[in-house]
Amino acid sequence: MRTPTILISGASIAGPALAYWLNAQGWQTTVVERFDELREDGQNIDVRGAGREVARRMGIEDAIRAASTGETGTEFVDAEGRPVARFAAGTSDSGGATAELEILRGQLSRIIVDRTREDTEYLFGNQIVDLDDHQDGVTVTFDHGPARTFDVVVVAEGLRSRTRSRVFPGTDAVRELGFYIAYLTIPRTGDDTDRWRWHSAGSGRSITLRPDNLGTIRATLGFLSEVRGLDELDHDGIVTILRRTFADVGWVAPRVLAALDDAPLYFDAVGQARIPSWSRGRVALVGDAAYCSSPVSGMSTSLALTGAYILAGELAAHPRHTAFARYEALMRPYVEQAQKLPPGTPRIAMPRSRAGLTVMNTVLRIAGSPAAARLGGLASRWFTPPADAIDLPTYPPRQAVAS
Repeated sequence: MRTPTILISGASIAGPALAYWLNAQGWQTTVVERFDELREDGQNIDVRGAGREVARRMGIEDAIRAASTGETGTEFVDAEGRPVARFAAGTSDSGGATAELEILRGQLSRIIVDRTREDTEYLFGNQIVDLDDHQDGVTVTFDHGPARTFDVVVVAEGLRSRTRSRVFPGTDAVRELGFYIAYLTIPRTGDDTDRWRWHSAGSGRSITLRPDNLGTIRATLGFLSEVRGLDELDHDGIVTILRRTFADVGWVAPRVLAALDDAPLYFDAVGQARIPSWSRGRVALVGDAAYCSSPVSGMSTSLALTGAYILAGELAAHPRHTAFARYEALMRPYVEQAQKLPPGTPRIAMPRSRAGLTVMNTVLRIAGSPAAARLGGLASRWFTPPADAIDLPTYPPRQAVAS
């Protein structure tokens, strides 16, 4: 039987994970990535629930633990940096605002890519510019190099995927959540800790610091805004917006703002991917391109790993059209749970008014109190996303199906 071929667009997490599982099933895998090399940057991410079980089945759980950020818990602080409430890191597969397994996105990507390089062709510094889906496969035109034909193409790009727009033209795939986050890496100082520290500054603004395993600190500046398109500004425009927005904020805001000129900076309009179907013809979506749940859900990495595992298993077990339908039937209830953010999110964590800020801090103090910890419930419900709300199938090895 002819070896089936697949092109995967995107080399972050879902793409290489899909390649890993299809390699095990006897497929010929190619991954195209528009950046010239694997990106080692990225924010702290959680590996939870079903995603963690997939990592176990891949044999990478210990590698993830070895690359942990070392984050020991979550601490909410006031404008002077004084603790309002503290919550320990989770001790289970799913629980805690700080998961038991925390890792930088780029390092998780590296772990998976390194386990696929022998069997997967990687095309860095290239991208899809056109797709022709026909009876014999999908002929892909690249930015560089000759066109090639594959049995299946899977788009494993980000929330605002360009290739998805080609496959589903005219589809409004992004649900905007009405806030922006700036991510940057700054030098660590003696005042920093190994906790995720969060300050809600009022007027719909927040600032956070998180440890990494590289001796630096990952900082975020988040703010609510109904204005669209700020993420399309150039670097200087973004820096100007951030400095004006956070000019009167206390705690570490002056330190973070001072670092904006030189620190690596990524600025994003936060949203979710909401798409009626994740496939069309021989082309499918996986990960954030299909069902980004947003950073505030704590679920994007688990969805990426789980979706890649299920899509690979179904493609290996069934003809393509059946596989895509089964993949969606298995994954969509899990995705819908992940995308149901706590009521009021993100505004509940970024109050606009002084009264709202007082209420939030009062509730946090109660939830973080020893009495609440003994009772168990409130903080656990807040900080435990539905990461295990799916029964993972078990797929037999090497059953490649070309169709």
